[in-house]
Amino acid sequence: MPGKFWIGSIYLKDEGGYEIVIKSLNHYRNRLKTIGNSPELKDAAAMFSSVLNQQAVKTIPKIDEILLKIQNSLSDTNELKKLEEDIPFIEKALSCYDADIKKAQDTGHEYFVKLIGNMVEARDDLNTIKIALQKIKQFSE
Repeated sequence: MPGKFWIGSIYLKDEGGYEIVIKSLNHYRNRLKTIGNSPELKDAAAMFSSVLNQQAVKTIPKIDEILLKIQNSLSDTNELKKLEEDIPFIEKALSCYDADIKKAQDTGHEYFVKLIGNMVEARDDLNTIKIALQKIKQFSE
């Protein structure tokens, strides 16, 4: 997007958006690490389960890479530009966290409740996630 400025970088750095993004990425990593225990996957065919597990193993290093970029960008503003290419992945992590909070609330399934942890804090995160999803993808006109 030449000539455009990523407004989402201001949200990440100056407005503290990095906190919910880091939390969501960590949640996404935990979700992938425990995907074999997911009630949704237990109902899936064995072959499909294997493919999902392989994808999870490949995705976890990407999460670690993005977390490192975020940490680096907190001390060096020039590093924020590098996160621009990861917007879709960050959105995916935020959406995953949002969906799992809602599943924990709606179903009360032990897997989701345990994965989320503090449900009171997680409920408060729902609005923050919504704001983050809006702001992360904003660019100047």
